[in-house]
Formats: sequence, structure tokens, C-alpha cells
Amino acid sequence: MKRITFFLIYIFTIPYCFSQQDTTAVISGIYTLGEVVISESGDRSTVTAEEMEKYNSTNTASSLKILPSIVLGTFASRNESTVYVRGFDIRSVPVFIDGIPVYVPYDGYVDLGRFTVSDISRIDVSKGFAPAGYGANTLGGAINLVSKRPSHGMEIRAFTGIMSGKGLNSGINLGSRRGKFYIQAGLSYLGKEYVPLSMSFQTSTYEPDHRLDNSGTRDAKFSIKLGYVPGSKSEYSINYIYSHSSKESPVYLGNDPNVRSRYWEWPYWDKQSIYYISQTGFGDKYRLKLRAYFDSFRNELRSFDDGGHTTQSRNYSFNSFYDDYTVGGNLEFSSDVFRNNQLLFSAHFKNDNHSEHYNIEPVRHFADNTWSAGIEDIYRITSKLKIIPSVTYNFRQDLRAEDYDAGNRLVSDFPDNNSKSLNAQLAAYLGLSKSSWLNAFIAYKSRFATMKDRYSYRLGTGIPNPDLKPEDAINLGLSYKYSRPKLSVQPEIFYSNLFNTIQLVNYSEYDLTQMQNTGESVFSGADISADYSPFSFLDLYAAYSFIKRKNLSNPGILFTDVPEHRVFASAEVNIGTKLKVILSGEYNSRRISSTDGSRRVPGYALGNVRISYEFLNYLQGEAGVNNIMDTNYALQEGYPEAGRNFYITLRFNIEK
Repeated sequence: MKRITFFLIYIFTIPYCFSQQDTTAVISGIYTLGEVVISESGDRSTVTAEEMEKYNSTNTASSLKILPSIVLGTFASRNESTVYVRGFDIRSVPVFIDGIPVYVPYDGYVDLGRFTVSDISRIDVSKGFAPAGYGANTLGGAINLVSKRPSHGMEIRAFTGIMSGKGLNSGINLGSRRGKFYIQAGLSYLGKEYVPLSMSFQTSTYEPDHRLDNSGTRDAKFSIKLGYVPGSKSEYSINYIYSHSSKESPVYLGNDPNVRSRYWEWPYWDKQSIYYISQTGFGDKYRLKLRAYFDSFRNELRSFDDGGHTTQSRNYSFNSFYDDYTVGGNLEFSSDVFRNNQLLFSAHFKNDNHSEHYNIEPVRHFADNTWSAGIEDIYRITSKLKIIPSVTYNFRQDLRAEDYDAGNRLVSDFPDNNSKSLNAQLAAYLGLSKSSWLNAFIAYKSRFATMKDRYSYRLGTGIPNPDLKPEDAINLGLSYKYSRPKLSVQPEIFYSNLFNTIQLVNYSEYDLTQMQNTGESVFSGADISADYSPFSFLDLYAAYSFIKRKNLSNPGILFTDVPEHRVFASAEVNIGTKLKVILSGEYNSRRISSTDGSRRVPGYALGNVRISYEFLNYLQGEAGVNNIMDTNYALQEGYPEAGRNFYITLRFNIEK
């Protein structure tokens, strides 16, 4: 850790030698250094901080559900929230904060329910086409949480609220910009004791009331950002984020006798990130952007004998410890030296380390290096037409992977599994008029198998597969956007052809699973979103998504957790200047919960209402009801979601 700190301090001093002393820089509430964009490329969607507040979204997963082609999901046995982007899970759509990868090194996942958003200015989602600035493994796109940055001399944003399930949601963000320097700090807490179930839920011996047992979560987060802006083309900052979480895990309440009951809880689930980002302009034609980071993840999983969560005497009881960290960096160099061309060069290095052990067993170590280098060109053919070609080379080096033989208590090495891939993309952007645009892309992308994909026994239910090959896909997309002051409409169609698809395969007769390259698959679909403001006091929004996923090589192995049809809609009514009423709802068709199709959940519809009132210019109160119809539904078979639930929040904002 000391080496990383000294390294960041050292590179933080370098830019003073090159920076231009121009004080015309404009700083907005968005931390632009954290963006990863290349002009109007690909299929990028955005959720703003205002929209997160509008729909009472408290974490990253719930924030993204308003976007088309994004489905909210869960790994319910782990009390873990996730999303699927055009059918791809977040191993193929990795998660970043300010362009820094924060997904867990071991399995490529991250619990999006643990990522609170009170210090986030917006969330960018690239779908199918992802800039080379993200590095490797962006098979289906990327998710980037862009943090906040102050733009005034003093900024105070504070909130506190209560919710059903004995929940508390509170936080404060303080920011200040003075001349060339700025500072931003945030502190938040989000927690609840239980999930309230629908009154339509049928109680049983395992769940005798309508308070879902062992479903509590607690998330505390601290962040701080220090920045220096010498001019309009240069900016330098150092950032620190620490989050401490603990969570419980509800038991399976379905009817499948092959599903084991798990009595799990995590006393700590902690992430810590320190990262440096700089951008230096050299004249009018060159720009260098540099990121360096250290990201760590630690957790403890406790498995108990039964729902009492007190004893650990049975063979499935254990304590599991993860200790992971990632060290890495990337640089982007852009040049406008050639007429009508903006060339972008990027290089990435990422060293992932994972350590784990159970109880008194010896610690097993895993380590990978991932390298990536790419070049992109934004070529302006005419004032209305741009094309963006991109080529990226990725390489993953297997440094260490240890196996443990519990019978002989011996640690040995798994076989090496190095992988490489060459990716290429091409996007075209055409302005048809002042109010309409057409965008098309084709992308050949890949994803390396994670450590868990290759080596995990999955607590005795899985078979390792060290020889997994990279998963590849050809993604195509076509979108049209029409935007006028009162109406905007954006239809899109997409198609992905996957090769060497990495999929969890169930062996029902042995009650075992294995990650396998199952062959060729196709994801295809369409979506449309529309925003219409017929009157000054009314804003209407709707998004519809359709997706079909087929395993061409093995039709009997089904894809799970993504409904074919999904609708989200909302209406915002402004009554006078101080009162707002927001109605929202969604519909999801049925989902499959197991690859053999034996477990399924029916479709469902939800409705929500939120009322906010501005008491003073700086003080706002809001109250709302989610799932107002008290629908009894599930995202995964055997794990019910929240029934009707309430919240009340008070917000305090000052900028001057």
C-alpha cells in the first residue's frame, strides 16, 4: 500500500511541469475526468442524479432500471443485486467508477446493491459498442459511475429519510471550488432490518410472517476528492472511496427439492479505492489522460446450521474469507494533428489478486495480469457524417492458481490458462436534420473467463474448468433519434452472435454445475424510449424492450433471468411551482431461473407513486409508495421481492 501511495503522490506532481496557466476552465457538477466517451459513438444511455432522485433510486441497480434494454436482476441466495444489458450480465458489461474498474477480481461480478449513489452525478451505460478507454472484457458494453465535482464556492447537499423494513437512508455531500482548487467529500448510510413481503405471500414454516427473515443490509460509504485545475485543458485530482457493508441472505422458499437451503450472512463486505486521474493539454492538438488506481475488496461469509444463525457444526457450515486487490492504470493520448481526424491511443494494465480460505484451511492464491492496447479514430467525413473505427488487442496472463485437496490437505497448482484476443469496432453517426440522428455500429468483442469461471468448485456443487476459452461476440446495432423541445423518441434494434458462450450448465442427476463453452448463441431484440411534454406541467416517459436469446449449439441449455418483454413508464405532474407528483410503473414478462427450465417465475406489474414539496428554496420533503398494488412477485424462483413499502425523505441543498 505504501508503494501505491508514493507512486500516486509522485505522478500527481508531474503535471505541474506541463500545465497551461489558463484560468478559463469551467467546472460543472459532473466530474468530467471520470468520463469514458468518444464523441457520439455507439449505444450509450445515461441516468442523471436528478433521475435517481426522481425515482427514489438508492443504489446503482435500481437506478438503471429506467433505461431500455436493461433488466434488474438478483443473485437471491447472496442477497445481491445486478443488471443485465441486452441479455449480457455484468461479467460481460464490467462496472467502473470514474473509469476505474471496481468489479471483484475473482468472479467479475459486483453487488450493485452495495453501490449507493448519493455521491454520483450520473451513470453511463455503453451497450454493444464500448470505447477502448475501458480496456478488456467489454463484450456487451460497460457501466461507468461518474462521481460529483463542485462548481460553486460552497455546496451542501444533505438528506435523511426512513423507509419500510425499519430502514434509514441518510447522507451529506460537501463541496467547494476556490480558484484553481476544489474539494468534494461525501458520507452516507443506507440500511434496513428486513424486506416487507406482500400480504399475498403464502406464509409457511420457513417464513411464518410477512417480514422476510435474514434479509437485512447495511451500507456506509465515505468518499473524498481533491482537484487542481490550472487551465481549460488540464485538470488533476486524487480520489478515495471507502465503503463498509454487511448483509444477510434469505433462505430459498420455493418448491424445488434439489435447491439447498443456505443460512448465510456477511458480517463485512468492504471495498476501498484510491485513484489518481489527470488530463494535460499540450497546445491545441494534443491531450494526455492518465489513471492509476489501487482497489481492494474483502469479505467474510458465514454459513450456519439453520435459521438460528448461531451454530456451525454441520458439514455445510463454514466461514469463508476473501481478500482481493487490483493494481493498475491506463493512459489515453489524443491527437488532432490530422485534419478532420481525432486519433485516440489507449493502453491498460491490470493486476488482479485473489486470496481465499475456509476456516483453518490454508490460503489459496490466484493472480492474473490483463493488458490492453487500442487505437480509435473519430473521422469527420462531412459536418453531418462521422465514422469511428477502433482496434484493441487484449491479453490475459495467468500468474497463479492454486487448488486444494481437502482429503490430503495439499495445495497444488491448476494448469496455466493464458488467453489473447483482437477486437475491432466500427460506428457511423449521421445527422439527418437538426432534430434527428442515425447511428449504426458493428463490434467484434471478447471476454476472458474469470478466475471463478475457471477454478471454482462452487462450495462442492461445481466442477472446475481451467481450459475455458474466451467468449466472443459480434454485436450489431442500429438506432434513430428524433429530438425536439417537447418530444424525443429513440428506437433501436440490436443483434449479438456469441461464440464459445460461457454458460453455467446444470447436471440435474448429479446436482452439480460447470462453466462451459457451450457453443454458438444469438441475442437479438429491439427497444424504444420516448419522452413527451405536451404541457409545461406534464412530462411523460416510456421505454419498451424486447429480447430473444437462443443457444444455437445446445438448445436444451436455456439462458436465465431476463424476461423477453419489459416496459417502464412514468408521468411527472407539476402542481404549481412547489408540488410534484410522479407516477411510475413497470411490467416484466416471465423469467427462467435455471438452465434446464425447471424453475421459472411468472410475469408481474408494479406501480409506484412519489410526492415532493419544496418548502423553501433549499428544503424539500418527499414521500412515496413502491409496489402500491402490493404485488407478490420474484426476480428469481423461490426468493420473493418486497411488497408494498413506504418512504419519507427530507432534502437540504445549498449552492452559492
